[in-house]
Amino acid sequence: MIRQLKTYDFSLLFAPIALAAFGTIMIYSASMVFGPMVWGLESDHFLIKQIQWLAVGLIMMFVFSAIPYRFWQRLTKSIVIFMLLSLGFLFVFGTNVNNAVSWYNLGFMNFQPAEFVKVGLIIYLSSVYAKKQKYISDFGKAVIPPLVLTILILGLIIMQPDIGSAAVIGLIASLIIMSSGIKWKHILLLVAATLIVIVLGASQMATDERLNRFSGAYQPFESPDDDGYHLIQSYVAIGTGGIVGEGLGQGVQKLGYLPHPHTDFIMAVIAEELGFIGVGITIGLLALIVLRGFYISSKCRDAFGSLMAIGISSMIGIQAFINLGAMSGILPITGVTLPFVSYGGSSLVILMIAVGILNNIARHVKQKEQEKDEEEVHVVNEDKEATTNRGVRSWQN
Repeated sequence: MIRQLKTYDFSLLFAPIALAAFGTIMIYSASMVFGPMVWGLESDHFLIKQIQWLAVGLIMMFVFSAIPYRFWQRLTKSIVIFMLLSLGFLFVFGTNVNNAVSWYNLGFMNFQPAEFVKVGLIIYLSSVYAKKQKYISDFGKAVIPPLVLTILILGLIIMQPDIGSAAVIGLIASLIIMSSGIKWKHILLLVAATLIVIVLGASQMATDERLNRFSGAYQPFESPDDDGYHLIQSYVAIGTGGIVGEGLGQGVQKLGYLPHPHTDFIMAVIAEELGFIGVGITIGLLALIVLRGFYISSKCRDAFGSLMAIGISSMIGIQAFINLGAMSGILPITGVTLPFVSYGGSSLVILMIAVGILNNIARHVKQKEQEKDEEEVHVVNEDKEATTNRGVRSWQN
């Protein structure tokens, strides 16, 4: 039992749990006035919901960290079928939330299939490209087929429309493909094709609302009461917080000024109440998970495990970057939440599952390293014993 516990990567246990616990506290701080004021809910409504999902997420994290990660490779076909069905049935049974049909209302919770698709596509692409390693340089045979399914999935998500999730999933897929061992000329070809598709797609999907998001992000003070309002309120929260912040629970921007303070803009609440120190700790813990994941990928000698570690780490890093970019005006607002910290049951549980899988890969790497060390010690001991025996025989002679 003790030996099994030693195989866990404790940084991948501590950082997600610390972020989720901290996020739960900040969700309460951000929503205790906003919830009753805007939706007429109890002040602790979002706190109780998030605690419930955190409990489920913790259980799932430990369960998935105990399941050998190669098990998921055997379920690739089932995962693909579930991804397609869950996205397709949205247009029949889905619930419209904020002008997007992205959710199923299951009664006890709202389920967002795009959150599952992030992990499902990581498993699929990692499995496919791991199996194609012998002919990975064959662009037509190895690279193109998985792209067809990826494009289909992205198309279903864009049709909802959920541009934020599509952007995250597209970037995750790109990083897995680029890390799979394909040739650089094929990478450049894919990048060029992607840019062309983005330009053509943007021209077709450009609406006044989406264009206004860009003007609101890059010229917020030209329309301070309209498109730039959200970002300006975020700036006020960040500027007010300074180094140490106004104090936990003492923020003002969450009192009806800052939109979605417990989801999209929770980092602005952290900045106002806990200052640069709170923001730095949050980003540091997120960076620890991402960098640790990339390190595990570099140490894993199994292509499937290595690509999955890259995919999971990328998912967390990309979501964090897009959320922080929107809060600070680097990127347009897309509705992407901050991993582990923002309110959301589907997101939190899926992230905990993903980190559980990542920890299992880390456990596999540790076990292999321990076996290698034990083997080296055994070889050294055998060499010493052989040397000693030769010395004894020489002395006897």
